Amino acid sequence: MDASQRPQLEKKKADINYILKEAPREQHFITGAQAMAEAVKRANVDMAIAYPITPQSEVMHLVGDIYAQGHIKEYYRAEEELGTMSAIAGAARAGVRLFTATSGPGLLRGLEAIVSWSGHRVPAVLGILTRVVNAPLSIQPDNIEMAYMMHCGAVMLHAENQQDTFDYTLAAFAITEKVDVYIPVAVATEGFFVTHAKGYVDMTADDICLNDFDPVAAPVPAMDNETPPARIQRDAPVQKSNFMSYLIHSVWQQEIWDSNQRAMKYIYEYLGGPIEVQNPEADVFVLGSGCAAAQCREAHRYAQEDGLSVGFIKVKAIRPFPTEEIRDALKNAKSVIVPEHNIIGWLCKEVKAAIPNGGIVVEGPRVYGGMTLPVELIMKEIHTALGLEYDLKL
Repeated sequence: MDASQRPQLEKKKADINYILKEAPREQHFITGAQAMAEAVKRANVDMAIAYPITPQSEVMHLVGDIYAQGHIKEYYRAEEELGTMSAIAGAARAGVRLFTATSGPGLLRGLEAIVSWSGHRVPAVLGILTRVVNAPLSIQPDNIEMAYMMHCGAVMLHAENQQDTFDYTLAAFAITEKVDVYIPVAVATEGFFVTHAKGYVDMTADDICLNDFDPVAAPVPAMDNETPPARIQRDAPVQKSNFMSYLIHSVWQQEIWDSNQRAMKYIYEYLGGPIEVQNPEADVFVLGSGCAAAQCREAHRYAQEDGLSVGFIKVKAIRPFPTEEIRDALKNAKSVIVPEHNIIGWLCKEVKAAIPNGGIVVEGPRVYGGMTLPVELIMKEIHTALGLEYDLKL
């Protein structure tokens, strides 16, 4: 379908603060995949590039639908994931707003291109709808793939539910385009548990969208194809082996991680901060991100009903990691339990490294390979941490 066949929509354009904080909202009962696509609809995206993989396919299918409805200027299906992620990098050089999404093995296939996005200052939003990557092959939920993303320089947000998926995706477009950030932002959530399950989402009207992307305000120039020769490489020519190339590359890598840290103030501005804390004076905390945060929240509620001294911490931002915030929240804690949806415990390792008394961290419970995380497993760890008996029944 070419542009002439699609409706020409008249939409009110607004800044992200109005859309996230002031615009009237209406409640809908939708899946996480729908929530991500609805956020893209309101983000005034110039180009979306897709390649299907379960459980991401529904997101990019829905994004294709909203392209047909006239909400996106360009959309196409690439040949495979490395091609998708490379095309995103190429399109960024033209100075446009970009979105794509992937899952599990698709993320790993595209990772060679994705790890270069930050260094090339690609302001794209990447949806990660997590799934198993290990053999034996499975399409079930597991977020171990996020561990591979944590060292590529991108900002990473981890959504607990459908509402987070909508809000985080919209905020991601604003954060990635900030002049003092200008690196990609990934919004991750668990496949199936969120993408294919319905929840209530308060959404703004779809006739309001984000202001146009302004390539003139970007910290790196868009490629000018009208004035050859076009310069493709945005960073300095560092291929030659000499001291200057080492120095330039070193400085550039430091700048990318500084850019990542500078995103934190926008996470405060748009999402209320990188963590949520309940009952901060508690002795024992349950701490989680993504779907595990939802199970921690439920365990916290049970503990409150039983009169136990238990607090709750939800981690919204994986990169930049909220080291100072978690250190402050846990300064008086006697124990912190970190449930996760992966076997390696990447969040547990991050928390241990963030606090001076890492010995208080309880590793797990962890589930993986598509298993759900019973709240009873978290309650068992809570009772153990408090020196209480618990009759575990699953």
